[in-house]
Amino acid sequence: MHPDNPQPRTISQIAESIRSDALIAYPTDSCYALGCRLGSRDGIDRIRTIRHLDDRHHFTLVCQDFAQLGQFVRVDKDVFRAIKASTPGSYTFILPATKEVPRMLQHPKKKTVGVRIPDHVVTQALLAELGEPLLSSTLLLPDEEEPMTQGWEIKDRLDHVLDGVVDSGDCGTEPTTVIDFSGGEAEIVRHGAGDTSRFE
Repeated sequence: MHPDNPQPRTISQIAESIRSDALIAYPTDSCYALGCRLGSRDGIDRIRTIRHLDDRHHFTLVCQDFAQLGQFVRVDKDVFRAIKASTPGSYTFILPATKEVPRMLQHPKKKTVGVRIPDHVVTQALLAELGEPLLSSTLLLPDEEEPMTQGWEIKDRLDHVLDGVVDSGDCGTEPTTVIDFSGGEAEIVRHGAGDTSRFE
């Protein structure tokens, strides 16, 4: 897949496979992620299995833009300004989920979910074609320090558990910076690719 001019036909085929419950690995502006359809219970189960996640893990809704993000999380004025100034970019924000978010995606106690708007041409093209967020999780395997960065390597190791790998060349090795706004104040949960200075 061309990193700057992704082929529309290929993007359309990938989107169609996701609508049919495919689980894919795809590049972002931070590192590769696992992604599936928003309401895919099978996709969620497979991501949990691949990454050995428990039910307290925050899944992320990867959104095309701020308007889409606003459908799935509640954002007050101050938080709105902070997030708006940082997107698109390598940040994941944890916020209270709206009723649009399936309960199986919400943190069981906090009723929160992660959201982000990536600054990546291929991901943005895919989100535009899908018309809804991608349910995602960083492609970081259990007991490994760093995510895989090469599409061929991901295909080689995970071909038996994935339905496809979107390869548009190398992407970063650093996951997103995670900021939890669910308590009203910014709490840095994970230092990653995004600059944290404005949240400290």
